[in-house]
Amino acid sequence: MRAYQKILPQLKLLGGELLAISPQTPDKTQATLLKNFLEYEVLSDVGNRVAQRFGLVYPVGAEVRRIYQGFGVDLAEYNGDDSWELPLPGTFVIDRTMTVRLSFVDADYTRRLEPAAILDTLRAMRDEGGIP
Repeated sequence: MRAYQKILPQLKLLGGELLAISPQTPDKTQATLLKNFLEYEVLSDVGNRVAQRFGLVYPVGAEVRRIYQGFGVDLAEYNGDDSWELPLPGTFVIDRTMTVRLSFVDADYTRRLEPAAILDTLRAMRDEGGIP
């Protein structure tokens, strides 16, 4: 999230906007914004409805639940439901026609799309006349 924050000025110059979507409740989402000094919007997707539409939701198994609980992580409190479901982290560049121009999804939450790839995609879209 911080890496994307760093490219926010360039992203905006290319006509893009940055939004993050989290399964956390609005209060927990706001805490994430403040904690990470983010200047872009983080939307709350309680119930993972948006993530489900992207096919990114998976159930957290019993063994992993015990690990979470051992660390004091209460997904029900964070996410506002007791589904024990999480979304895979994904990054998408979507144009004004709602066409996905770039996507990156990895089950390993530590791996994210390189910010340069987002900027390259926006430059290509600008050059095609897809964004101002």
